[in-house]
Amino acid sequence: MGVFTKTDVIEALTRLGELAAARGETIDLVLVGGGVMVLEFEARASTRDLDVLILPPSEPSSVRMLAAIVSEERSWPDDWLNDAAKGFLVGLSTGPILFSASGITVRRPSIEQLLAMKLCAWRDDIDIADARRLLKELNGGYNEVWNEVAKFLFPGRELSAKYGFDDIWDKDHGSH
Repeated sequence: MGVFTKTDVIEALTRLGELAAARGETIDLVLVGGGVMVLEFEARASTRDLDVLILPPSEPSSVRMLAAIVSEERSWPDDWLNDAAKGFLVGLSTGPILFSASGITVRRPSIEQLLAMKLCAWRDDIDIADARRLLKELNGGYNEVWNEVAKFLFPGRELSAKYGFDDIWDKDHGSH
């Protein structure tokens, strides 16, 4: 398992884009999880990997092959860039472009969708801190914010996500 800083992430994505451009390809990714927290919000110093959704017309197998070249060049684990999180995406919202270079564009989903994913994961203190940071980005009352987040919850995780949401809401905003 690696630990990747914002500089590492930018350098690796730039290199991934260079490799794609050299092949006449363009990679279009949606970044979720810790990568967003490091790259956009600077909420923490590093992440263990980059969780992405590979969008068409990018071919997942081609992106994985190029990512393997980057991992070999940098002596990183093979899974530094992985698309395992796609199974936890309920729909796909549109968020801003976080990074763009020759051969690559990286965007993120909406804050509400990122928060829903963190609430559904809720594995450790890092997820809780990330969820708290994301909630600070959202405006509105309790019901308004929850209803927007709830659209993106992974089936079967709704109740635990609600408990997590209530906990961070109450600590940051007072009782709902």
